[in-house]
Amino acid sequence: MIIRPAVIDDVKQIQIVRNSVTENTLTDPNLVTDEDCINFITFRGKGWVCEMDNQILGFAIVDLLNYNIWALYIDPNFEGKGIGQLLHNEMLDWYFEQTQKTVWLGTAFNTRAEHFYTKAGWKIVGKHGSDETKFEMKHETWQRLRINR
Repeated sequence: MIIRPAVIDDVKQIQIVRNSVTENTLTDPNLVTDEDCINFITFRGKGWVCEMDNQILGFAIVDLLNYNIWALYIDPNFEGKGIGQLLHNEMLDWYFEQTQKTVWLGTAFNTRAEHFYTKAGWKIVGKHGSDETKFEMKHETWQRLRINR
């Protein structure tokens, strides 16, 4: 199992993982296009994948233009194996090497993702839209958390 930067050739498998999840699902899979993914991993920010035997098990993408986490998803067949934490840490290490601006994300209420981000040290700062919790991570907080891992 390896964590590596995402490339354009990964987008098809990224979309498969994105559309296989059981929480934070898209009401319409066409809402996130291949072009969106390419834009986020090549222009707006950067992405990473966790791969084993040429299969993408999970991915994470951060957006430097809006200072937010655009995606962090794990194939449901591989949840609970630490993949999310590895991708999360790689992504935030890189993000805070690029900028010290606070990063934010939104995730659905009462989900495993909400619990994951709380446990990872993110601070709830309110609501994002009508159906998501908004989290933030400050540079100083991430630096402190990195020392303690």
